[in-house]
This record gives sequence, C-alpha cells and structure tokens, in this order.
Amino acid sequence: MIKPDYTGGGLANLVTDLESRLTGHDLGVSLRSDLASAIPDARTYVMLLVDGLGLVQLGHPAAKAMSDANRGTLHAPFPTTTSVSLATVATGLPPSQHGMVSHLTWIEEAGAVVNTLKWVDLAGLPVVHDYASVLPEPNLWERLRASGVEPITVQPGTFEGSPLSRLLYRGARFEATWDTSDLIDATVQLAGAGRRFIFTYVWQVDFAAHVNGLGSRQFSEAMTLAARVWDGLASRLPPDVALIGTADHGLLEFSEDDKILIRDRRFDPLRFAGDPRGVLLWGDGPLIDTLREHTGGTLVDPIGLIGPNPSDVARRRVGHDLLIPPDGKVILPPGFDKRLRCYHGGVSSAEIEIPLLVR
Repeated sequence: MIKPDYTGGGLANLVTDLESRLTGHDLGVSLRSDLASAIPDARTYVMLLVDGLGLVQLGHPAAKAMSDANRGTLHAPFPTTTSVSLATVATGLPPSQHGMVSHLTWIEEAGAVVNTLKWVDLAGLPVVHDYASVLPEPNLWERLRASGVEPITVQPGTFEGSPLSRLLYRGARFEATWDTSDLIDATVQLAGAGRRFIFTYVWQVDFAAHVNGLGSRQFSEAMTLAARVWDGLASRLPPDVALIGTADHGLLEFSEDDKILIRDRRFDPLRFAGDPRGVLLWGDGPLIDTLREHTGGTLVDPIGLIGPNPSDVARRRVGHDLLIPPDGKVILPPGFDKRLRCYHGGVSSAEIEIPLLVR
C-alpha cells in the first residue's frame, strides 16, 4: 500500500501548477520543482487525459510515443477512480476538499449510494440531484474565466449534458466531438488563438480494459487510438502551446477466482460504498471486523488517504472504515459490478502512479 502524494507530486498539484502559469496567481502547493521544470511556459495549455493510462500501461508496445514523452511520475488521488480524479482536475483540490470521495458514493441528501459516473443508485435507478452544485465554488474553470483565461473541455458529444458533465464542467465551454479525428481537429483549432486552458479527454483505454482485459485486441486498439491522439496533437499544436498528458488512474486485471463476492446475509446491515479495490463501510464495529476476517482484507482509516484538511462533506461520505482487499483480489458487495476484467480504485503503485507527458 502506498499513500498518494498531495504535497507536490499529485494530479491536483499539476492542475494548480498550470493554473498558476496561466493566471500568475500563487495557489499554494504546486508541483515539485523536478516535475515543474519539465513543463514549459506557454500561451495556452492543452491537458490530455487518457482514462486508465497508468504508468504501467506505458509499457504497452502501442504506447511508445507516449512513453518517450514521459517526464516523470505523478500520483492519482485516492480512491484511484475516474470520477474522483476528474473532480480533482475540475477543482485543483484533493478529494478531502472537493468531496468526491469514491466511485460509489454515499450521498446523504439523496439517501442513497450513488454511482457517480452515471448518477444512478445501486439498483440502477436515476438519482435526481443538483449536479452542478456538488463541487465547491469557484472551481478551476470559474477561476480561470475570472482571470481572463478561457476554459474549454473537448469531449465525446454523447457526454454533453450528462449528470457527470454538468457536475464537472460548470463554467467551462463544452466542445462536443464525434470521433478521434474530430477530437484532434477541435483541440488543435481551439488552441490556435487566445489564452486558453483546454482539457481533452480520451475514454477508450479504460473501457477496453474493463470489458476485454489488458491482453485483448480491443485494448491494443484503444492504446493505438490514444497514441494517435497524442501524436496528432504533438505534431499539429502551435509552438506557443504546451501539450501536457496524464491519466486518472492505472489498471489491474483480475480473474474470476480473484473476486471475493459478499453474499452472506449477516453482512446486510452494513452500508457498502467505494470501489472493489477499496470498500467504504458504515455499521457495527464487530460486524465490520467479522467482514475483515471473512475477506482476508485490511481495515484502515480512509481519512488518511483522501488528502489534507477534510471537509465535513468528505468526512460524511467516506465511511467509518476502508476495507482493502488482499493483494491480487477485489471485494464485490451487492451492487458492485462483478462482470469486469480490470479494476482500479486501490492503493497499489499500479493504480496510483500515472505519467506526466510533455511535448
């Protein structure tokens, strides 16, 4: 188990470093000097986030161009999952302060554990919420706009207007694209003028890994697509634009034998949230300890992993205990997706370590 770095080597620190360069504002904890020195000053910054492109995934043959551009290792925040990391990008804050503390999150005001990617409960029913109010104000995009920098996110068009997009991109211009070529073209064209922060998102690597596994043809095709995006942007962006690449988490693959299903009815009184690689728990202490013995996992205090100065909201959402599965395992309570090949959300180096790519 490793603890994410929030003091200068994390994803939040990368965001605040780029914000400081664009606005001239001192935002406190920024990147460590050895990482910051790899990033050039620029008129505009394009931040490319490839979902699931952990440092380990850079060893894939299709990733050579991206691997050659790697200038250091960053840490994803905990839990190492998409909605948490994207909320970190959207705010420049650790989970302890932005309050998005897991993939499956206990939302007290909704009275439900909510899948924060889709905003449905564990039964798959929609959860109606004021999505734009979930993250604190002002977010990154609002701060940039107030400083005269235009924030733009380049995303798949199917994501426009979704609950997650409304949550994450309040204050940003949403540029919808419809295929890989369109995504590259839009990013290049938008970077051609003005002082801008452009956040471009590629989803295919994570999806292919979850569904098909790291050794699959589909995963290789997704890695090739991500490399095509990087190469296209690196070769076409103007010289006064800096291209920075990173990820939201890494990936680990598990067999069916590696999956610990919680189906014993004696555990029904517990509330489960979080991720299969780190289950957040509420309930009776002795029953939680019995669950630990049943799974062979380890109980830790989640507050120590989500970052400094936790807000009241984060404390309410993070649970009484965090159950970390044994090495090489995932824990799947009722409502957690047991169909996947790859998972993340834990505290291994493969999940936490992400690259810092620089053109």
